[in-house]
Amino acid sequence: MVLAVRTIAIGVLFGAMGVAQNAGTPTLPQGLQVDVKALMVRGTEAYNAGNNDLAAKIFRQAAEAGDVEAMMYLGVMYGTARGVARNYGASLNWFLKAAEAGNGQAMCNVGILYFQGVGVPKNYVESVRWFIKSAVTGNTEAMFNVGVMLRDGLGVPMNYHEALKWFLKADAGDSAATNAIGVMYQEGKGVDRDYAEAMTWYQKAANAGNATAMYNIGVLYEDGFGVAMDTEKAVEWYKKAAAGNSDDAKAALKSLEAKK
Repeated sequence: MVLAVRTIAIGVLFGAMGVAQNAGTPTLPQGLQVDVKALMVRGTEAYNAGNNDLAAKIFRQAAEAGDVEAMMYLGVMYGTARGVARNYGASLNWFLKAAEAGNGQAMCNVGILYFQGVGVPKNYVESVRWFIKSAVTGNTEAMFNVGVMLRDGLGVPMNYHEALKWFLKADAGDSAATNAIGVMYQEGKGVDRDYAEAMTWYQKAANAGNATAMYNIGVLYEDGFGVAMDTEKAVEWYKKAAAGNSDDAKAALKSLEAKK
């Protein structure tokens, strides 16, 4: 079976709005703080209720008054066509404004846009630069992404040892990094091949709900890597991963079913 290795983390750009790390919100002019706080309450209520048109209008008012969280919401909404027409250029602009205010997640999202080549020409070197800036703020998603770029030689020379260091930095806050460490041990990249150590990292990531790691545990059991070959346990883990929406696990279950 083929290991599943997660690539760049998509983060808040195409997902639900999360709590920004190291927001660095600038000081607002006296008298505006209360008004902006009220706007953000109304905006988030509208956003959570699915009233996207209203939410976008409110967030724009708050963002123009200097609220960094509102800038992040607008960046996400333009990137996902939620309440506004999809516009990656506008998404980038709002993330850049938030990044200039010190928002680590915004910096990571700018790196993702450069990585994917949406709103800007694809540029891995620029992508790495933004991921590193974000990682310095403590953003574990960005740390994981730096590791991926080093592991795959994207925008930087391939370096498994350095990639592993970044995955270890991200491990505490990103189960994708935890899984990636397991893959490094299983494939012997940057470390000696060690299936038992790989299993330890996969188990840790799986306990955190990572479906990719659950699939990888299934692979170890199906192929008998570091453990006794056990198809029943492999199926058990593939089912857990499939429930977490792992396409690799779904394909593995179909393959095993066809062999019966």
